[in-house]
This record gives sequence, C-alpha cells and structure tokens, in this order.
Amino acid sequence: MFTPWARFFTPEAKILLQQAIDLALSEDGPELTAQALFTPEAAMCAVIRAKEDTLVIGLPMIGAVLKRLGAPYQWQALVPEGSRVQPMAEVARIHAPSVQLLKAERVILNFITHLSGIANLTSCYVKALEGTGVRLLDTRKTLPGLRWPEKYAVQAGGGANHRKNLAEMLMLKDNHIDAAGSISKAVARLRTIYIPCPPIEVECRTLDHVREAVAMKVSRIMMDNMSGQALGQALALVPPEIETEVSGGVTLETIRDIALTEPRKPDFISVGRLTHSAGAADFSMLLRTI
Repeated sequence: MFTPWARFFTPEAKILLQQAIDLALSEDGPELTAQALFTPEAAMCAVIRAKEDTLVIGLPMIGAVLKRLGAPYQWQALVPEGSRVQPMAEVARIHAPSVQLLKAERVILNFITHLSGIANLTSCYVKALEGTGVRLLDTRKTLPGLRWPEKYAVQAGGGANHRKNLAEMLMLKDNHIDAAGSISKAVARLRTIYIPCPPIEVECRTLDHVREAVAMKVSRIMMDNMSGQALGQALALVPPEIETEVSGGVTLETIRDIALTEPRKPDFISVGRLTHSAGAADFSMLLRTI
C-alpha cells in the first residue's frame, strides 16, 4: 500500500533525506552564472512538465530542496503525487528567487526523474504479478544515500518494501551461517542475544538448508537463485506459517512463472533491479523571469 510522503519519512529518514539534498546541492557548488546575471531581488516562475507517459513521484522534493536553500519560495502541485500523466502534462509550478531556483533546478529534476523511473519499472513488475497473490519486494540494492526515497518510489509503483536497514529484520546469509557453524546455531544465537528478537530470515540455496530453517521456525525463508524443480521442491517444504521469498535473477519475463510455482506459490518475490537498474523518467523544467 502506497504510504503518503509525510507518513513514509520518519524523523530519522527526514534527516537522511536532508543530508542527501545538501550533498546534491554541494556537488553543484555556487551558481556563479546566475549570480552574475540576476540581482538578488530577481524572481522566476517555473513549470515542470512530464515529457512521456509516466507516474509522477517525488513532487515534495521541490519544497524540500528549496527549503534547504533558505530563500522564500512557493510551489504548487498540479497533479496528485503518485498519479499517472500523459506527455506534456504540467505537474508543478514554482515561484522563487532566480539565483536559488536556477541552482535548485537540476537537483529537483534529478530526484523526480529518478524516483518516477523507479515507480514506472516497479509498476511493470506489479502488473506481471496481477492475479497471483504474490507480492513484489525491493531490496537494499539502492544508491548510497537514497535508500528512503527509492523505497518510497517502489511503494508508489505498487511494490512493497523489504527491510530498510539491517536492524528491521535479521537476515542470515552464507557468511553468517559459516561463522556460527550452522543455521540452527546461528538462529539460536540471535534469539539468545536479542530479547525480544526481531524477525529472522534465512537465505537458503539447498533443500537441506530449507529443512533446517523450517525446523528452527524462522519468520521467513528466502530461496536464493533457485529455479525450476528445485524451487518447487523447496517451497513445498515450508509450512504456511513461515513466509517464503524468492530472489536472484528475476526478470519481467520470468517473474510470473516464478509466482505460479506449484505446489506452493511464494509469498514474496524480491527484485534488486527495481532500484539499481531503473531508467529515469523524462521531465523538464521551463523557467521565465517575472
């Protein structure tokens, strides 16, 4: 379910978002060209347009970026956040001092085009899963510093979020299991150290691993890079009270077949490319002096 921007970003996430904005503004340095050509009192209006059929995600970034510049500004969304628009649709209007608006222009567009692109790709995967009852998950394969806005965009595209950080869910991978000696020992150790213990997910690559994870009654079992007969056998080993997730090499062409695996469908399919390989949506900003 799509969580509105204001509720999605926790106080801690807002701090991370501000840091990402500040870094983006710092990368550009001072807008020397605009400072030379415009007086401090000069103002501009701008219109942001979609140049393709696209979901519109990240409009609140307009105010968030301009606020970090400390200048007076006004902006108005012309379409609802998360809506789908046709090419050349106007999606937002902005009024701000010329120097600050010209400095903010590319940062704002970079965020909106990136987040909208993630939502567009996510929506394609969600459409491929229609009618299966299987939910699409993202991963932690996000761009450094953009974890929260990218996961917000996945939700906006109809997907669901896996853990946002390493503490939300404890995940046992090969290195963890090898260090502990076995899945059983690793799970027991986590439950001894953390009281109450967060949910535990175990990444499994063999049927024996699945059996051991089932015996430990973990919260979720991930079938990592399993396919065909092996995947069906692994899913069949897991009782309904334990969630199942399939991950690894999932594409738009394969996701529906994976979701319809018999005799038990997975509960979730996670796809890293939602965030690490989504193309940017096409938006432009038209500015004029006033």
